[in-house]
Amino acid sequence: MYRALTVSLALALGCVSAARADIVLADLSYRTGPYANNGIPSSDGFNDYITLLNERDGGIEGEKIRVVPCEFGYNTQQGVECYDKMKAAGALSIQPLSTGVTYGIIPKSMADGIPVLTMGYGRTSAADGEVFSTIFNPPANYWQAADAQIRFIKEQEGSLRGKKIALVYHNSPYGKEPIPTLEALARREGFELQFYPIDHPGAEQAADWDKLKAAAPDWVLLWGWGVMNPTALREARRVKFPIDHIIGVWWSANETDVKSIGRRANGYKAVNFHAVGTEFRIYNDMNEYVYFAGKARGEADNLGTVLYNRGILTAILVTEAARTAMKIHGTTKLTPQMMRDGFENLSITEERMAEIGMEGFVPPFSLSCANHGGSGRVTVNEWDARLRGWRQIADYYEPDMSIIGPMIKADADKFAKENGIKRRKCR
Repeated sequence: MYRALTVSLALALGCVSAARADIVLADLSYRTGPYANNGIPSSDGFNDYITLLNERDGGIEGEKIRVVPCEFGYNTQQGVECYDKMKAAGALSIQPLSTGVTYGIIPKSMADGIPVLTMGYGRTSAADGEVFSTIFNPPANYWQAADAQIRFIKEQEGSLRGKKIALVYHNSPYGKEPIPTLEALARREGFELQFYPIDHPGAEQAADWDKLKAAAPDWVLLWGWGVMNPTALREARRVKFPIDHIIGVWWSANETDVKSIGRRANGYKAVNFHAVGTEFRIYNDMNEYVYFAGKARGEADNLGTVLYNRGILTAILVTEAARTAMKIHGTTKLTPQMMRDGFENLSITEERMAEIGMEGFVPPFSLSCANHGGSGRVTVNEWDARLRGWRQIADYYEPDMSIIGPMIKADADKFAKENGIKRRKCR
């Protein structure tokens, strides 16, 4: 039974769009530029899952899915321009894969009624659906990631009082996102927080790590992207900081970040919200309908990697939202406003993931009018250089919403006040 929608967003906006003849999805990608090694596997995973649905199932409920790409090279302004192009192309939803672009398109999305999926990135307070009516950031957000990092460190240390924890972060909206949570946790737990912003693209960090060595933190939190991550690990080795006392966020934890470091990366840790590897039944169908059929988006050399699997999960959430929207509205001809309803009633259950062929891939979660962020459950993985792969070393942590919840509401209230937005009333 789907939750009743009190007011149609389309009516509230006064701009009901014409129904689409097919399911048009946007692929904002960066297959070029300084972060191409990260953008390519994510885009490949997203596109290959869509290809699987088209080839095996004929799309969703008989409607073919058409992916419209827009290359923006991880340039924020170009990414914002991609939003306008995707809107004109009739995209039912947008996935920007960039926190900077997300910040830039939130006002556009809310004015147009086009849902934006920012899975594990973007503006954390967008989890507050009463304010951010069209922005969705499941299954976990940056503040929950920071909380999990600190909880893991506390488990290792017993107490954090008097400890020093350094944040080495990409000097961008993405890298700055965990700071409010970390400051709140530092006050509560009694540890000293140190900051080391690294400017784009992050290939030069020697001076920062020399300062870090002198400050002698007990642990380092790494919030990097692209070349910044392996550079940070190399610098840590140079200044003799223990790699096993560095814990990254999920954008600092793909194979490209660690393989080039070799055995020296052994013991590096990072949080994540989904599993890695190809040990899922869905890969049997992907082999038959996508890879062996010569229909893969790329060279099929990233299968099972962190970012390829994350691209698959993005595609699953988008297509399941479309499927849900069809059930709610009793039609396969969707509008962006209907798609938004699909996201707001999305339920990712263990049973549904098993039907998809990815049992155990992600903890179950559901979204609602008020909750656009999901469960917030986060685990910790460790790089095993001998196996050249990630292994899970902790159970999924439940987020400490006693700290994070009020922070989300306060930031959402601030955004609402600045933009003249009245909170929706959710049942």
